[in-house]
Amino acid sequence: MTKTQTKSKWYVVDLTDRVLGRAASQIALILRGKNKASFVPYKGGDDFVVVLNAAKVKLTGNKKEDKIYFRHTGYPGGIKETNAALLLRTKPEEVIKLAIQGMLPKTALGKRLIKKVKIYKDANHPHAAQMPCELKV
Repeated sequence: MTKTQTKSKWYVVDLTDRVLGRAASQIALILRGKNKASFVPYKGGDDFVVVLNAAKVKLTGNKKEDKIYFRHTGYPGGIKETNAALLLRTKPEEVIKLAIQGMLPKTALGKRLIKKVKIYKDANHPHAAQMPCELKV
């Protein structure tokens, strides 16, 4: 490993009773590499983040009922919508992913960085071999 290369680090984040937006902003900061002295805007960070207990994340205010997520099937008139409460019950990983993705750049860099997030709805994950350190958010 040369001087310019850094070893990638794995972080684990437990989202039990954590506010979604605050946690997503901290995770996006780690993914961008802004927590390091060697931050360069056009390069992504080399760290990975494992998110646990996605189903237990907290939304403040009336966001569970009022926040609406849209998707499109690809067919004419195929826009579908669902609120946050239903999406948290069915696919809590998607809520976390969309929150983090919204705080990353909307370029090829953002698409590359979102792949470095591993999201699980409960506390079990297969990344123990990477020895992730705990990140407080």
